[in-house]
Amino acid sequence: MKPFVILIISLILGGSAHAQQSQDSIMITIFLKHQEDKNLDSLQMIQKKNHFGELFPPKSARVVSWYVMMGIGQVVTVKIPASELRTLNLSIEKGAWGAFNTEFYPTYDYMPVWKSAQK
Repeated sequence: MKPFVILIISLILGGSAHAQQSQDSIMITIFLKHQEDKNLDSLQMIQKKNHFGELFPPKSARVVSWYVMMGIGQVVTVKIPASELRTLNLSIEKGAWGAFNTEFYPTYDYMPVWKSAQK
């Protein structure tokens, strides 16, 4: 079999195996894009008024990473029990709206797949 085909098969199988290991929880990456018509002080006032720091992340979430992307806003990846997806959504709707435009992306850890492919 050609190396490229082996790589593709291992990526598919590796990704499936990894997904099966964590069926009870999911990872979600959230883009919190600063609303460009507001300065930092305004954004922080809205977050405080909305109790963003108290609502997000919800207690059921484990923060995997939280980065500031200059010129964009913040990018947060959380791992939560699948049953808590609504809680995560509500924490954003109640705490972040008005300060951020939001986008959600299902996420998975590609590192084990990548490492396996390197061998």
